[in-house]
Parts: sequence; C-alpha cells; structure tokens
Amino acid sequence: MSDLIETLTIARLGARGDGLTEDGLAVPGALPGERVQVRHEGRHGALLSVETPSPERIAPFCPYFARCGGCVVQHLAPDPYAEWKRGLVAGALAQARIETELAPLLDARGEGRRRITLHVREDEGRARAGLMAARSHALVPLDHCPITVPALHRAPAVAEALAAPLGHGRKPLDVAVTATEAGLDIDIRGHGAASEGVRGVLTRLAAELDLARLSLHGDVVVERRPPYVGAGPARRVPPPGGFLQATEAGEAALSALVLEAMARAKPAVKQVADLFCGSGPFALALAASGREVVAAEGEAASVTALTRAYRAGAGLSRIAAEARDLFRRPLLGPELDRLDAVTFDPPRAGAEAQARRLAESKVPLVVAVACDPGTFARDAGILIAGGYDLERVTPVDQFAWSSHVELVGVFRKAARRPLRRLR
Repeated sequence: MSDLIETLTIARLGARGDGLTEDGLAVPGALPGERVQVRHEGRHGALLSVETPSPERIAPFCPYFARCGGCVVQHLAPDPYAEWKRGLVAGALAQARIETELAPLLDARGEGRRRITLHVREDEGRARAGLMAARSHALVPLDHCPITVPALHRAPAVAEALAAPLGHGRKPLDVAVTATEAGLDIDIRGHGAASEGVRGVLTRLAAELDLARLSLHGDVVVERRPPYVGAGPARRVPPPGGFLQATEAGEAALSALVLEAMARAKPAVKQVADLFCGSGPFALALAASGREVVAAEGEAASVTALTRAYRAGAGLSRIAAEARDLFRRPLLGPELDRLDAVTFDPPRAGAEAQARRLAESKVPLVVAVACDPGTFARDAGILIAGGYDLERVTPVDQFAWSSHVELVGVFRKAARRPLRRLR
C-alpha cells in the first residue's frame, strides 16, 4: 500500500464507473469536477474524502455500496447516470467510426434483478454468503441485495443453510439463485459430486426452504415444482444455472424491440432465425406473432427447454430448434438466404463468425441484441462492410448502477450496394 496521499481533481467518469483524473488515475466513488483526497494504490486511488462534491452526487441507497463489487454509480444522479450509460454505447460506436441514430437509454430495471450468484465462504466457523469486494477476493457478507426482486432477499440466508451439508463453506461455493414464478431455483457449484446421504439432506432442506428446484453443477437434486419463467406462450423452464436475462422487464424490453423491428419490415417477415437463442424468449415471442422460426443455440439443455416450451404452448407458429455451436458452425449462405430476417443475442464475445456469414448473405433484416458495446461495434462494422445500413441503436439498462449495458441494433440490407466478400 502506498503512503502517497494527494488532493486531485476528477476530470471525467470512466467506462467502469470510476472517476478519472487527467492523467488517468482511476478513483472509485469519485465524480467529474470533484476535488478529492486519495491514497495511491497502483493504478487506482483509494477515495479518502470528497473536499468539493459534485452537484450531481446523491446518497447511495444500498448499505453495501462501495464495499461489494457490484454497483459502481449509485452515487450519481439519474440524468447524468443515463447520459453516462448511453455514452458507453456512443463511445464504442464512435471508436469504430460508426454513425447511426442512438436512442435514449431505455430503463429496464423493473422490480429488480431476478438472479444473483452468491459466494459462500467459511468465516469464524460458519458459512457466510455474499458478494466479492471490487478488485478483490474478499467476501462482503450480505443480509440481502437491495437491487434484486423481493423474492431474492432471502437468498443469502438460503445459501448459508444449503452450505451446511456441503462443508459450511470450507470449500468455496458459488450459489446461483434465480427467482421464478414457482419459487427459487438454485444451482450450487464448487463442491463437486455429493454422496447419496448429502443429497438426501439437501432434498430435505429444499423442502424446508420451499425451493422450486435445487441442483449441483447442473445435476438436479430435487425438483419440487418446475421453475418456470415468462408468461403465455413464452413460459419456459431454463436449465439449472442456464442463461436468463437479468430482469423480467429487460427481457420484455428486448423482445419488444426485436418484434418492433420485424413488424416494420417490408416485405413482411414470415421466416426468421433466432441465433444464440438461449431458452427461447425471442423465438417464442416471434412464433406467437405468426412467424416461423429457426432457432439455434450452443447449449443443448437450453434448446431442450425451448422445445418443451414450444410443445406446451398454444397458438404458436412452427419453431425448429437446433443445438449448434455458432462460433464454429455459423449458419451459412444457403441456410440464411431463404430467411426474411435474423436476430441474434450472443454472449460478450459477440458473434463475429456469424456476422461474417450474414454480411455475405441476402437476408434483408438483421436485429442484433448485445451485452457488450465493443463487440457489438466490431460485428456491426462487419455487417456494414457487407452492405447493411445500421438504422438505429437502442441502449437498454437492465444492469442498473453497473458498468454493463445491453443494446439492440437494427440493420437493413442497403439497396443496390455491391457485396464485398469478407476474409
């Protein structure tokens, strides 16, 4: 730890939510225009005091803020917060030299996060559940996380109870807890296989805690009720620990933007592909709107979840779902050219291989959903080079008070523009 203490002026807010000085020192918790006293700690400065606070500074609502490594900007007022979040997308597009209409930030916090991954560690002989401190492996024990839905407020106590037959946290555990319409769905990782005796204890605990489902490393120990999410034709049961949009409002907002782009297309979209489809929220919504869907996803368990939801639904157009590694086996020209539209929602790594095949295709409409502005900008550049116009981008804020932002981009194949084969 450095003994150097200085009073500095914060020039701007960085992409990770840290206040940055002119020479690039990152000071977590500081805001632009503030005079702050900091202690140097390598490339970061520990905030000791704020001598001249910004008029945009507000009191954070969470007692764990600045201790746990989750939220980074609860101390920033709503309007500059929205500008900063939108600016994360604008900056990525500008760096890639992409010009387009950028919509205002769409608030998709809803009632809060519906999933949380807690870490359980031994502390003075007992299991404690919480989140990790920023840039640290130190545990910050939680009573509850205020940014989650009310159903998750008991998650730390539940995680601690489940750790008892698994060693009370002596072996580090990660406990993924999801709030579903049927109750809590929990997947525990870090312990490895459990004996029949331990599984029996966990089964009894699941009943005492009234859990919907309990799994170890994706292996279901007990399913007391199918842990379904969504409503109507989009009702589905994701696999244990499977991907799910962070908030219910976020899933609804992203689905609405995808459907809106499809509805505005001329000629009408009748056949569409949903790539990196997960358990199928977009595919089911598209099928409910009368469109035939080809869905592909690398995780076979998610494809199974989508297929089951489709078969149990009513009034849906046909969905053909396939387990397929789209990083290694993207859809190719003959598969793409018969489609009226494609939507894709890849992980943070983006969809570079699939974007290259789309750039060479005749698909009139592409709707890209992304959780990383940088990889989205890279993939957008590929599509633009292949003859697409990026009509607009909408930032979607379901990871509130963090440095993460979702977005939806709408691409249309430009008329009379020659295609250029990409290498």
